[in-house]
Amino acid sequence: MLGVHHVSLTVTDLDTSVAWYERVFRTRRLDFTVAHYGRPETGYAVLVPEPRSGLIFGLHTNTGNRGERFDEADTGLDHVSFGVAGRADLEAWAAWLDELGVDNSGVIDETAPFPYSTVVFRDPDNIQLELIAVG
Repeated sequence: MLGVHHVSLTVTDLDTSVAWYERVFRTRRLDFTVAHYGRPETGYAVLVPEPRSGLIFGLHTNTGNRGERFDEADTGLDHVSFGVAGRADLEAWAAWLDELGVDNSGVIDETAPFPYSTVVFRDPDNIQLELIAVG
Protein backbone atom coordinates (compact mmCIF):
# COMPACT_ATOMS: atom_id res chain seq x y z
CA MET A 1 0.00 0.00 0.00
CA LEU A 2 1.07 3.57 -0.63
CA GLY A 3 -0.94 5.17 2.16
CA VAL A 4 -4.49 6.26 2.86
CA HIS A 5 -6.27 7.82 -0.12
CA HIS A 6 -9.51 8.91 1.55
CA VAL A 7 -11.59 8.63 4.69
CA SER A 8 -15.36 8.40 4.21
CA LEU A 9 -17.63 9.48 7.03
CA THR A 10 -21.43 9.50 7.17
CA VAL A 11 -22.61 12.79 8.69
CA THR A 12 -25.95 14.02 9.98
CA ASP A 13 -25.86 17.48 8.34
CA LEU A 14 -23.82 17.59 5.14
CA ASP A 15 -23.67 21.40 4.84
CA THR A 16 -22.52 21.81 8.47
CA SER A 17 -19.86 19.12 8.13
CA VAL A 18 -18.55 20.38 4.78
CA ALA A 19 -18.21 23.90 6.22
CA TRP A 20 -16.43 22.56 9.34
CA TYR A 21 -13.94 20.38 7.40
CA GLU A 22 -13.25 23.24 4.96
CA ARG A 23 -12.57 25.64 7.85
CA VAL A 24 -10.48 23.29 10.02
CA PHE A 25 -8.39 21.82 7.19
CA ARG A 26 -8.27 25.01 5.06
CA THR A 27 -9.67 23.41 1.96
CA ARG A 28 -12.60 23.56 -0.47
CA ARG A 29 -15.01 20.86 -1.54
CA LEU A 30 -14.79 19.55 -5.08
CA ASP A 31 -17.59 20.67 -7.39
CA PHE A 32 -19.29 17.27 -7.84
CA THR A 33 -20.83 14.49 -5.80
CA VAL A 34 -20.21 10.74 -5.84
CA ALA A 35 -23.10 8.27 -5.48
CA HIS A 36 -22.75 5.51 -2.90
CA TYR A 37 -21.04 2.48 -4.44
CA GLY A 38 -23.60 -0.19 -5.34
CA ARG A 39 -26.42 1.76 -3.62
CA PRO A 40 -26.83 5.09 -5.43
CA GLU A 41 -30.42 5.44 -4.22
CA THR A 42 -29.25 5.81 -0.60
CA GLY A 43 -27.24 9.00 -1.00
CA TYR A 44 -23.96 10.49 -2.07
CA ALA A 45 -20.66 11.93 -0.90
CA VAL A 46 -19.07 15.34 -1.18
CA LEU A 47 -15.28 15.21 -1.49
CA VAL A 48 -13.12 17.61 0.53
CA PRO A 49 -9.38 17.16 -0.22
CA GLU A 50 -6.81 18.20 2.39
CA PRO A 51 -4.37 20.21 0.26
CA ARG A 52 -1.05 19.43 1.99
CA SER A 53 -1.33 15.66 2.36
CA GLY A 54 -3.70 14.87 -0.52
CA LEU A 55 -5.98 12.93 1.84
CA ILE A 56 -9.61 13.26 0.77
CA PHE A 57 -12.47 13.45 3.26
CA GLY A 58 -15.57 11.87 1.75
CA LEU A 59 -18.54 13.30 3.65
CA HIS A 60 -21.63 11.18 3.07
CA THR A 61 -25.31 11.87 3.37
CA ASN A 62 -27.44 8.75 3.63
CA THR A 63 -31.21 8.22 3.56
CA GLY A 64 -30.88 5.66 6.36
CA ASN A 65 -29.16 8.09 8.75
CA ARG A 66 -31.28 8.55 11.89
CA GLY A 67 -29.37 11.64 13.04
CA GLU A 68 -27.66 10.09 16.07
CA ARG A 69 -24.24 11.34 17.13
CA PHE A 70 -21.20 9.18 16.56
CA ASP A 71 -20.16 6.84 19.38
CA GLU A 72 -16.84 5.01 19.13
CA ALA A 73 -18.19 2.29 21.43
CA ASP A 74 -20.36 1.03 18.55
CA THR A 75 -18.99 -1.43 16.00
CA GLY A 76 -17.10 0.33 13.23
CA LEU A 77 -14.86 3.35 13.37
CA ASP A 78 -13.20 4.29 16.67
CA HIS A 79 -11.23 7.36 15.53
CA VAL A 80 -9.01 8.63 12.73
CA SER A 81 -5.43 9.67 13.44
CA PHE A 82 -3.27 11.85 11.18
CA GLY A 83 0.51 11.91 11.46
CA VAL A 84 2.45 15.17 11.70
CA ALA A 85 6.20 15.72 11.62
CA GLY A 86 6.76 16.74 15.22
CA ARG A 87 5.58 18.32 18.45
CA ALA A 88 5.90 21.86 17.02
CA ASP A 89 3.32 20.93 14.38
CA LEU A 90 0.98 19.74 17.12
CA GLU A 91 1.43 23.03 18.96
CA ALA A 92 0.52 24.90 15.76
CA TRP A 93 -2.54 22.69 15.24
CA ALA A 94 -3.72 23.19 18.84
CA ALA A 95 -3.34 26.97 18.42
CA TRP A 96 -5.27 26.86 15.10
CA LEU A 97 -8.08 24.80 16.64
CA ASP A 98 -8.23 27.22 19.59
CA GLU A 99 -8.42 30.15 17.15
CA LEU A 100 -11.36 28.47 15.40
CA GLY A 101 -13.08 27.70 18.70
CA VAL A 102 -12.78 23.94 18.16
CA ASP A 103 -12.54 22.13 21.51
CA ASN A 104 -9.34 20.09 21.68
CA SER A 105 -7.10 18.35 24.18
CA GLY A 106 -4.10 20.59 23.64
CA VAL A 107 -0.80 18.77 23.18
CA ILE A 108 -0.62 15.60 25.29
CA ASP A 109 2.76 13.88 25.72
CA GLU A 110 2.78 10.12 26.35
CA THR A 111 5.58 7.62 26.97
CA ALA A 112 3.76 4.27 26.80
CA PRO A 113 3.49 2.06 24.88
CA PHE A 114 5.97 4.28 22.97
CA PRO A 115 6.86 7.99 23.06
CA TYR A 116 4.36 10.16 21.20
CA SER A 117 2.48 13.44 21.44
CA THR A 118 -1.09 14.01 20.31
CA VAL A 119 -3.93 16.51 19.93
CA VAL A 120 -7.47 15.12 20.04
CA PHE A 121 -10.61 16.89 18.81
CA ARG A 122 -14.07 16.04 17.43
CA ASP A 123 -16.06 17.02 14.35
CA PRO A 124 -19.71 18.22 14.45
CA ASP A 125 -20.96 14.60 14.61
CA ASN A 126 -18.65 13.77 17.54
CA ILE A 127 -16.24 11.74 15.37
CA GLN A 128 -12.89 11.73 17.16
CA LEU A 129 -9.99 13.04 15.10
CA GLU A 130 -6.40 12.95 16.30
CA LEU A 131 -3.09 14.42 15.22
CA ILE A 132 -0.02 12.47 16.32
CA ALA A 133 3.75 12.91 16.30
CA VAL A 134 5.72 9.77 17.17
CA GLY A 135 9.12 9.87 18.82
